[in-house]
Amino acid sequence: MLNPDNWTLFQGLAVFGVCALIIAIAGTRITRIVDQLADRTGIGEAAAGAVLLGGTTSIGGSVLSVTAAWNGNAELAMSNALGGIAVQTFFLAVADMVYRRANLEHAAASVPNMMQNALLIVLLSLILMTPLLPNVTVWGLHPVTPILFLVYIYGIHLVHRAHDAPMWAPTKTRETREDKPDDIKLMPSMVRLTSEFLVLFVVLGFAGYMLEPSATVIAAETGLTQTIVGVMLTAISTSIPELVTSVAAVRRGALTLAVGGIIGGNAFDTLFTAASDIAYRDGSIYHTMTDGTLFWVCLTLLMSAILIMGLIRREREGPGRIGLESVLITVLYLGGVWLLLS
Repeated sequence: MLNPDNWTLFQGLAVFGVCALIIAIAGTRITRIVDQLADRTGIGEAAAGAVLLGGTTSIGGSVLSVTAAWNGNAELAMSNALGGIAVQTFFLAVADMVYRRANLEHAAASVPNMMQNALLIVLLSLILMTPLLPNVTVWGLHPVTPILFLVYIYGIHLVHRAHDAPMWAPTKTRETREDKPDDIKLMPSMVRLTSEFLVLFVVLGFAGYMLEPSATVIAAETGLTQTIVGVMLTAISTSIPELVTSVAAVRRGALTLAVGGIIGGNAFDTLFTAASDIAYRDGSIYHTMTDGTLFWVCLTLLMSAILIMGLIRREREGPGRIGLESVLITVLYLGGVWLLLS
């Protein structure tokens, strides 16, 4: 049972289901911890969503992609990383449907959130461009890999500056919801919050590690391509925390955290590809990207561009009492799923 090479389809599905459930439960619990850490440290919900919530809820997916790349399953590693960004952007539209007071992008207006989305577009553009560059590696790495890390670090620095010293601010309306810190006296101690955070971080990472062999077994036993398994199974299952936490944050009124967690998680997820290139031992992993994976990069870029336009426009109410950008993102994602499965 401990050797994935001997797993049957049933065993692969069982391990996959258990790991997905663990990710959902642990990812849900970590939302309140991140919100409280944001209040205790004073970094703000948008920054907390980008760095703490976005990075931690994505750890399962990052471990899966790195493990897949190490085992030579480059297609699974890349489709999981990039498919997760698309589904999480769709989850933001779902959160908009839950928040009935106004368009979520209007109510959660935030300069850091727009900066994070712009950073995501830059990182995705670099990934999309890389397969067109010469297939060269230095010490087994493509030169774009360290560039992705540097761009991300600098981008997060700009997000922090936009939070601490914004050069402009969105117009406040009666639907606008700002961060309202909870009473710190009623919160658990910093030591307890940090301890719980680290424990859940490890749990999410282990669940992601076990998802990789189960996904490989499912692909082999069912005859599905690793792109389909990556986009439709592993990407969705490892993104469950983003869906649960964004909806939970919206219901609790932490709108900036909900939007920042999704967009920040998406920007962090682009680093899956860089980490996978480090783990991949047969050259540049970017040059193994299939047409299906490249399609999802283009689709995600389009969805992200629509999202940032929605964040700037700040429509109060659109079709079905949600934002027009949410409608378009939903149509694009479901259309992409239909093309992938057809």
